[in-house]
Amino acid sequence: MNAKPAFSADAAPSSRAIFDVAIVGGGINGAGIARDLSGRGLSVLLCEKDDLAQHTSSNSSKLIHGGLRYLEYGEFGLVRKALREREVLLRCAPHIMRPLRFVMPHNPSMRPAWLIRTGLFLYDHLAPRTVLADSASIDLRHDPAGEPLSAECVRGFSYYDVQVDDARLVVLNARDAADHGARILVRTPCTRADRGAHEWSLQLLMPDGTRATVQARMLVNACGPWADSFLRDCAPGVDVRRKLRLVRGSHIVVRREFAYDGAFIFQNSDRRILFVLPWEDDFTLIGTTDMEHRQSPDHVEPTDAEVHYLCTQASRYLRQPVTAADVVWRFAGVRPLLDDHASDPASVTRDYLLEEDHSAAPLLSVWGGKLTTFRKLAEESCERIVRRLGRGGPAWTADAPLPGGDLSQWTKPSDNPRRAFIDFVSALQAHYPALDPALVRRAARCYGSRATRWLGEAMSPGDLGAEIVPGLREAELRYLVTQEWARRADDVLWRRTRLGLRLPPHQRAEARMRIEAAMDALLSSPSH
Repeated sequence: MNAKPAFSADAAPSSRAIFDVAIVGGGINGAGIARDLSGRGLSVLLCEKDDLAQHTSSNSSKLIHGGLRYLEYGEFGLVRKALREREVLLRCAPHIMRPLRFVMPHNPSMRPAWLIRTGLFLYDHLAPRTVLADSASIDLRHDPAGEPLSAECVRGFSYYDVQVDDARLVVLNARDAADHGARILVRTPCTRADRGAHEWSLQLLMPDGTRATVQARMLVNACGPWADSFLRDCAPGVDVRRKLRLVRGSHIVVRREFAYDGAFIFQNSDRRILFVLPWEDDFTLIGTTDMEHRQSPDHVEPTDAEVHYLCTQASRYLRQPVTAADVVWRFAGVRPLLDDHASDPASVTRDYLLEEDHSAAPLLSVWGGKLTTFRKLAEESCERIVRRLGRGGPAWTADAPLPGGDLSQWTKPSDNPRRAFIDFVSALQAHYPALDPALVRRAARCYGSRATRWLGEAMSPGDLGAEIVPGLREAELRYLVTQEWARRADDVLWRRTRLGLRLPPHQRAEARMRIEAAMDALLSSPSH
């Protein structure tokens, strides 16, 4: 896109402003910390060099899960922590999360049945559950999950985890942070962080090319895969003692070819596991790999060898083989893992470390972590920050809905967040009888109870403005620009809505041009 007048949310902060905390990094950890801190009454600035969730946080396996396979590596503390978070997050955001049944066909050559039963027993009992069902042994010859599987898959096991829209999880945390007073700046790299005795001075490169300086009493380094390089390159004088191990996880997406709406977990011949997940109604998501990533984390793509690996491993279990020609989209994310010197990338710990440096103006660096434990990581981070700064309220996020997650005005009280969401979709569709039910259902899933903020009082599709690309109308785009920091077409197509999946590859370039033209008009409008 060409340069355009600064949107009000992109305007440089006043050079006289002093924030309590500046956060560098707009992934899930940075957004989660910004939300928690601002809700405790601290003044917060978050800057992100690209889009929110553009990298690791939107390129995950889309799961809130304990990590069943981590039990094999003795990571009981991490698994317990993650299992405790599943239902906490499900209740906070029932619109972007849903319980998901996983089925693991038993392959005796991989792991004995007793070992799997023991692992599932621990998985059931390491943390309390009120919504998710128990694990079970199943006969795949009579279970609906057996229909897509090869005839050799006779016995198996089932258990439950939670599926999430990872990119929207980040955006909703940022939105809640902003609603509590935080300043969120996207497309705004921090080019230098100078440390004083009591404050940090940060140099920011604004979206319009100008430079701004802000002050903060404390700095949080939540740069994910860039956490070590940010300190080395942009924070002179800071001693960098940690090293990250970057591990690439690649995924492929194919058209959905079977009716079963649950997930599979397959044991691979190399003793790794493979997820086969329902996604966005009409697609199947297959992943992931664990490959050392030695290049820059700025641009990460699956290799052809990884695509072949995923197709081959999935085809070992499925009746309908998966080929590279079936792939409609591929993506990869780099996991910033603490280097524990494990020989196998799959066994590197997924736990996190919070490192404090109080030698001058305080610094908190976030090393490692995973999507599932982001809220707990943020809570622990904020407890340390509050103690250090001597101000701020108590922890609050465990019981607070994310934006759109409070469905109480639309549904009867329910202890089951999934049931409440299904009722909400029905109520929203009844409220907008003239709109396409599929559009209203997608609006419900993306925005929850905030969907009405752009659906308004629409009595016909035309009330939402022109259709810019299939499924996207002007009213929604305006909301994404003004409320969710969308600045480029891919922010909309691949992170805020996932509508890019439904576009044939040959139409994607034209769709980007149409969206960016509409965004240009919005961002240049005097009313915005």
